[in-house]
Amino acid sequence: MKKVLVVEDDPFIISIYIGQLKKEGFDVDGAETVEKALEKIKSFKPDAMVLDMNLSVSSPGPKDGLDILKAVRANPESKGVKVVVASNYSLQEYPELAELNELGVAKIFLKIEASPDDIAATLKELVM
Repeated sequence: MKKVLVVEDDPFIISIYIGQLKKEGFDVDGAETVEKALEKIKSFKPDAMVLDMNLSVSSPGPKDGLDILKAVRANPESKGVKVVVASNYSLQEYPELAELNELGVAKIFLKIEASPDDIAATLKELVM
């Protein structure tokens, strides 16, 4: 069973994504902060990740989804994780999104325009 980590600071959205992804046959876990996401990447070892860009931070260090993505790509054990971004921000609102292609993001979804089904279908294409 392929593993997906949902990194999102809204618990309601995490529950929706996790529910849909489990129905689609994935082993799924969630993380609501940068710190938890970095821990779970090491322990859960996901095949793919749904990544929000704007996350809660409770300590110094990495501050958002872009920092998580950079850490994932810098680590030989996780650099092959397939990443789908689900963000509330467009490129105009979050210029750092332009870096995402260079960091190997498979697809960027605007949350308001994408359903959990859309995200699940993309993840199935990427890892199943």
